[in-house]
Amino acid sequence: MPSLGLASEISAPLTDVLQALQEVLHDQIIHGTYMYEKQKTLAGAAAVDSTPLFEPWHGDGKVFYKVRNGVIAPRHFRDSADQGTVAVRYIVTSVDSDHTLLHIDAIFVENTRHGDHPSDGTVESSELKEIQERVHATQGARQKALEEQQRAENLALANRSMMEQREQETTRLQAVETSARDLEQRVDALRHQVERRIKAPGATLKSAPFQSAADVAPLAAFTDVLLVIVTPRWCGVETPSGQRGWIPQSQLEPLP
Repeated sequence: MPSLGLASEISAPLTDVLQALQEVLHDQIIHGTYMYEKQKTLAGAAAVDSTPLFEPWHGDGKVFYKVRNGVIAPRHFRDSADQGTVAVRYIVTSVDSDHTLLHIDAIFVENTRHGDHPSDGTVESSELKEIQERVHATQGARQKALEEQQRAENLALANRSMMEQREQETTRLQAVETSARDLEQRVDALRHQVERRIKAPGATLKSAPFQSAADVAPLAAFTDVLLVIVTPRWCGVETPSGQRGWIPQSQLEPLP
């Protein structure tokens, strides 16, 4: 009885599935079967353009093959007890821009051609699992790259905002009246606007406005810091030593 194979719709574009399939085609392993109990891996397989073990494919999609010659009684093929060739066929069809249909068939054919032995489904499911894992790895790497890019853009925007606010404060300071008394009052008022004090028992300066961000330096309680940017939960600050970083607003208090 011919193998019914295994069909699965993968939530990934055709390009991602083809990339994963190429990796599996050339990994030199027929997954889900083996010859010896002490070595439960069937290595030595190769990708081929075609094989007479399957009828020519004239349907939709792209077809690929992987074969392993000289196999003796491979496991998970029905009634296999002789020497022959294991062949796997993959048919890949695009469903839409985000979904791809993959059909896998596996068969063992004796060298004497006395019998064709379809897989019991283990080979197809194992090959599918290998392809899906590679697709997920590709998607995960792409998502991570997008998140890193977004984080970099957010930090760049925050840094620009910090510089703009600092420039605005500098401009305002330059416009302060020359009167010593008025200047002192203005500076004192400005300090209360743009500076905060670290609450007890102290805080840790972070490299970015995230709890998981790297530590820059510990700050002792009652250290005065300069505000360069303010967000709903975090403040970008500059320490007396010139270090810059981020501190949660909950760990800051106004100057006395």
